[in-house]
Amino acid sequence: MDEQALLGLNPNADADFRQRALAYFEQLKISQDAWQVCAEALAQSIYSDDHIKFFCFQVLEHQIKFKYSELTEVQQQLIRETLITWLQAQMLNPQPEKTFIRNKAAQVFALLFVTEYLTKWPKFFFDVLSVVDLNPRGVDMYLRILMAVDAELVDRDVVHTSEASYYFALTFEARRNTLLKDTMREQCIPSLVESWYQILQNYQYNNSELTCQCLEVVGAYVSWIDLSLIANERFINMLLGHMSVEVLREEACDCLFEIVNKGMDPIDKTKLVESLCQVLQSAGLFSIDQEDDVDFLARFSKLVNGMGQALIASWTKLIKNGDMKSAQDTLQAIEAKVALMLQLLIHEDDDISSNIIGFCYDYLHILKQLSALSDQQKANVEAIMLAVMKKLTYDEEYNFENEGEDEAMFVEYRKQLKLLLDRLAQVSPELLLASVRRVFNTTLQNWQTTRFMEVEVAIRLLYMLAEALPVSHGAHFSGDVTKATALQDMMRTLVTSGVSAYQHTSVTLEFFETVVRYEKFFAVEPQHIPTVLMAFLDHRGLRHTSPKVRSRTAYLFSRFVKSLNKQMNPFIEDVLNRIQDLLELSPPENGYQALLSSDDQLFIYETAGVLIVNSEYSAERKQVLMRNLLTPLMEKFKVLLEKLMMAQDEDRQMALADCLNHAVGFASRTSKAFSNKQTVKQCGCSEVYLDCLQTFLPALSCPLQKEVLRSGVRTFLHRMIICLEEEVLPFIPSASEHMLKDCEAKDLQEFIPLINQITAKFKTQVSPFLQQMFMPLLHAIFEVLLLPAEENDQSAALEKQMLRRSYFAFLQTVTGSGMSEVIANQGAENVERVLFTVIQGAVDYPDPIAQKTCFIILSKLVELWGGKDGPVGFADFVYKHIVPACFLAPLKQTFDLADAQTVLALSECAVTLKTIHLKRGPECIQYLQQEYLPSLQVAPEIIQEFCQALQQPDAKVFKNYLKVFFQRAKP
Repeated sequence: MDEQALLGLNPNADADFRQRALAYFEQLKISQDAWQVCAEALAQSIYSDDHIKFFCFQVLEHQIKFKYSELTEVQQQLIRETLITWLQAQMLNPQPEKTFIRNKAAQVFALLFVTEYLTKWPKFFFDVLSVVDLNPRGVDMYLRILMAVDAELVDRDVVHTSEASYYFALTFEARRNTLLKDTMREQCIPSLVESWYQILQNYQYNNSELTCQCLEVVGAYVSWIDLSLIANERFINMLLGHMSVEVLREEACDCLFEIVNKGMDPIDKTKLVESLCQVLQSAGLFSIDQEDDVDFLARFSKLVNGMGQALIASWTKLIKNGDMKSAQDTLQAIEAKVALMLQLLIHEDDDISSNIIGFCYDYLHILKQLSALSDQQKANVEAIMLAVMKKLTYDEEYNFENEGEDEAMFVEYRKQLKLLLDRLAQVSPELLLASVRRVFNTTLQNWQTTRFMEVEVAIRLLYMLAEALPVSHGAHFSGDVTKATALQDMMRTLVTSGVSAYQHTSVTLEFFETVVRYEKFFAVEPQHIPTVLMAFLDHRGLRHTSPKVRSRTAYLFSRFVKSLNKQMNPFIEDVLNRIQDLLELSPPENGYQALLSSDDQLFIYETAGVLIVNSEYSAERKQVLMRNLLTPLMEKFKVLLEKLMMAQDEDRQMALADCLNHAVGFASRTSKAFSNKQTVKQCGCSEVYLDCLQTFLPALSCPLQKEVLRSGVRTFLHRMIICLEEEVLPFIPSASEHMLKDCEAKDLQEFIPLINQITAKFKTQVSPFLQQMFMPLLHAIFEVLLLPAEENDQSAALEKQMLRRSYFAFLQTVTGSGMSEVIANQGAENVERVLFTVIQGAVDYPDPIAQKTCFIILSKLVELWGGKDGPVGFADFVYKHIVPACFLAPLKQTFDLADAQTVLALSECAVTLKTIHLKRGPECIQYLQQEYLPSLQVAPEIIQEFCQALQQPDAKVFKNYLKVFFQRAKP
């Protein structure tokens, strides 16, 4: 072997050596006999370096996985012998191999097993066992091999194949694996199980590592072997014995869990679980001590969860089968585990608690199905409820300012508890409401002296009731009087208790979240609106010391104001005055720290817009208020634009451009307040927004930071087309002219939707403008598309593809808006060029989305121009180019009829052919029969069949036929 290249296998080797080692590995993989060198190196222990040994196993692995069938019988025998020789050496080596080498060796053994067991090596396990006997190192390898075999046969996490052939390979592998397991069950599983028992018996007191490995093997195999081999007295007694040995009990727990999880007859399952429980209980495992080893308790909790869910699954099957007597017995068995379940659910360690939630959830599902609950069951429900309320509480260690992995896990755990709370509400909504009310009222009476986590959870529970007790459109304060009264009382307490002043971010945020969640309360008791508005506007909300609270409050404030609508009338001007400083555009000067980020300010601007537009003021007053809101932005914009024009430093330019963009974004966001009922015109605000347009448009001619500025102004134009309607039209030509100057693919791609919006909205009103800018736009597009690009430049290729799609979408909008004259009036040469680009898009580019659009354009043009009175020469174009396109595109190898997007493109291709037939009649059929289809060497009977399908009145018939036609035609 290349000793120099092998040096690169060491993780500490430098990059050049590592690169050489990688290249050497690739070379060995394709070499005919390199595997033999590696096999010899392993069998004769030539190398002592661990990385080289690992490397040799990798080469063997590649040979078995991908090139095994190319080997002769003798060579295959050599691989078998190599592995057995290596295994024998493990007993004699002074030091055991490193774990990563043993694991890789086990994988290679397992690969050879699945390849040879059914044909050449039926005694695989007996050969391995005869070598290892009860030698600890041998047993270690034997157990690793068993785990690797199970991973190959059962573990679906192992991805064996590439994505393309995944499903085919999956079915082949599934069949092969089923056959392997069936054969193993017949030939060797009883012997393997016996070997496991011997290993456990031999090593349970003197080698905990091997014992745990063996328990893991039993747990893995139990899911697919005969359960009676394991679930018998000698095995179960041994496993239960392990439950009292500290170093073994976690693995024993997992092993018992797998046994309990095994699918079986419901009555047998109940008996199995009950017998296990009796022994576990008599061993004292059912009394949980908070001080116990939490790692073990987490596994034990998972086991109890498995037993509980197994019993519930049995109960469900027995009810379904109508066996009420056995179902009742099983239900009693379930009830008997509830006390233990509660001990685990309430445990202070969240992992232990989380592991039992499944049982708890399913138990509540049973109670939901019962017609009446016993006193004990009601007590259980209440106990679960109290446990959930307690466990929802944050602990002292939770880091609110810098949330990490532990915090994320608690958030996930809270989501699980929320599901339990929702299920509790389904079982006993009255009890849930009463419990929450009791906790809430007790806590809020003394919130000043109560710890933050208890105050937070009390408000959180009120918040969670909104989803747990669902109503339509948030109507919590009407309908059921008891519920409405309880919620109303709690909301009144929340807003009048002063708890919004609590000095902890979690409580503050929960307060605002809950106020917004129950916004309908303020329709019932509007007298509380000023109190809550003040909380939003002062140091508790938008001016809080925490940026996180300020940011979230900005969003919630916007929602709150929108939901109250007309009830905000008395407070509008006061609120607008109070948020004045929050609306200021933060200048990009150093050292100035604004209270809100620009994203947060968007919500404040939207809120201001909503307050003005939804007010009951006259149009004149609305205009004044809107002008007061937007004039500072316009003035700041002019100053900043001048500064940008003169800025030399690029960082300064970027900061100024961002600030200009924010100004445009803020103005744009205020326009979201308008609606069909309250248009810009009706509110008298057209002039203000037209002034904004005039202020912002000069930014388009700024040569610096073009991308940022154009993007902002373009978005504003999109909004103004909706809001100002035809009043925006005079600004469009000059804006378009500026946006088309020295632009790149991305600029054009983003500009075209703007033109599409104008075209679709104003149609013939913009016809003169479109005719004027049609060719300049196309020239700009073609220029970018024709730019040479590096062969491997993926992003440039993608940008061109997206631009091509945008171009075709533009043509589709023009033709679909009944403005084909825009194209027709561009002169014969230009019209021809445009038409050829559409044909090219339909046929030459393997992009089904663009192809679909091209066929839509073609069928539209045929519909408009394809009749007897169409433009001169168009009928000729139909037969020479459009008809061939409908065949050439689907016949391409890249046109994949198994792909959904491609099928949609084919569907539009069918529409195009149908439209040609509709417009040209028998002449079209004659052309296909006598000229075009014969030129493609289509058989006469197929031509006949094709033309008959085309003439069917139902378009769907032809679409289906066309797919079959091309499936047959393609090799």
